[in-house]
Amino acid sequence: METQAIRFFHRGQVREVAGQAATRTLLQYLREDLYCTGTKEGCAEGDCGACTVLVGELDGRGGVALRAVNACIQFLPALDGKAVFTVEDLRLPDGALHPVQQALVDCHGSQCGFCTPGFAMSMWGLYVNRDPGQPGPDRAEIDTALSGNLCRCTGYRPIIDAAVAMFDQPYVPFDRQVLIATLESLRRDDVFTYRSADQVFHAPRTLAQLAQLREQYPDARILAGSTDVGLWVTKQLRHLPHLIYVGQVAELRDIATEGQSLYIGAGALLEDAFAALLEHFGELDELHRRFASLPIRNAGTLGGNVANGSPIGDSMPSLIALGAHIVLRRGERVRDMPLEDFYLAYQKTALEPGEFVQGLRVPLPVAGQRFRTYKLSKRFDQDISAVCAAFAIILDGGVVRDARIAFGGVAATPKRAALAEQALAGQAWNEDTVARAMDALARDYSPLSDMRASDAYRNATVRNLLYRFYLETRPKDPLAAHEVSVFAQPVSA
Repeated sequence: METQAIRFFHRGQVREVAGQAATRTLLQYLREDLYCTGTKEGCAEGDCGACTVLVGELDGRGGVALRAVNACIQFLPALDGKAVFTVEDLRLPDGALHPVQQALVDCHGSQCGFCTPGFAMSMWGLYVNRDPGQPGPDRAEIDTALSGNLCRCTGYRPIIDAAVAMFDQPYVPFDRQVLIATLESLRRDDVFTYRSADQVFHAPRTLAQLAQLREQYPDARILAGSTDVGLWVTKQLRHLPHLIYVGQVAELRDIATEGQSLYIGAGALLEDAFAALLEHFGELDELHRRFASLPIRNAGTLGGNVANGSPIGDSMPSLIALGAHIVLRRGERVRDMPLEDFYLAYQKTALEPGEFVQGLRVPLPVAGQRFRTYKLSKRFDQDISAVCAAFAIILDGGVVRDARIAFGGVAATPKRAALAEQALAGQAWNEDTVARAMDALARDYSPLSDMRASDAYRNATVRNLLYRFYLETRPKDPLAAHEVSVFAQPVSA
């Protein structure tokens, strides 16, 4: 098939792009070809937020979703059929500053200014996605919106002040209907194929098209949110000759309750997947807020995090503890397996040639279930776990009827603690039982030492986290969240 031009809406017009490398980033194109130099390059790995832009796409429900993402790790062909907004778009038609920009000026939210455009775009994401009739955001919402932006000289207080003050100015509406009409005109019904030199980029539109392409090209690299694969190019300078992009397959974004399970398509964005999980498992709230940053969750997918096979992926311990199954597809054949069986060795999975992850099934909570997940890292926001733990037990009259314990970051794969689970099963949920299970954890894992933590630290914390779980769920006088976490606030009477 001949190549097709990349088409996306930007600065009031539809851009058509050809002749660019399939792995050229949006940031490179904005700065070097369009001279939109307000968008900055800091880290080139989606960590600092200096390159933050908003991407708009049809949401499948007759509307449009506007999400802050990192331009430095987004490949140009993945923008086909979408809209891109940069800091240059904020200035109003009469030349006046947008309330976001004016608030940053008024609150002295910029010193060197390098990070300011990224902050402005994250703030605009908060602004444009908020109904004008709503009260202004609280501190937690602002912190979440800015979680992907780093500032090294201004300090965050005036920037946070600006995020509050921007809602005090006359509201500037955003015309979504015009954008929807434009994106509708860019919609494709068939596979999008883009070729450049020795690179091929396929973007199927349906699950059947994806299955056919994957069988036909088993060596192609599947691309979802580009939050990991993007770094292979920007940091490792890897050449990727063939990409199959799954971000346009609507069925892969399906999220639905099916009987006693929650089904989450592999292409569901992390932010959407967490929203669905939180409806049933409120205990995931802190992990959700600490999972990377909002721009990463707006681009990355739950299926991508799971399929990656990294021992430090933060989603896997919780999913394993909850008894999730992974759904795999090759051609017309669909199979599933317990998620813990998917990981065979360090970054080696049970995926067969021509197979891909279609989705995940997570059992819904049952009576007597107690569930918690904990993340230990050097920073609250956007940091790799030294240890990520998840515990799920079912209590029946004070006795542990079932126990599932999983850890990430302490073994070559996300791994269940089989011996600790055996020590708990059928026993009373008390100090003695937990002490025996804590001792068993030493035989379940042989942690390594690396830049994130020492083996001694990991050995101690896997034990202590189990004890913390007990303190929060013991039958008598369980400790409230604020009594065991510095990040939790006491519940007002």
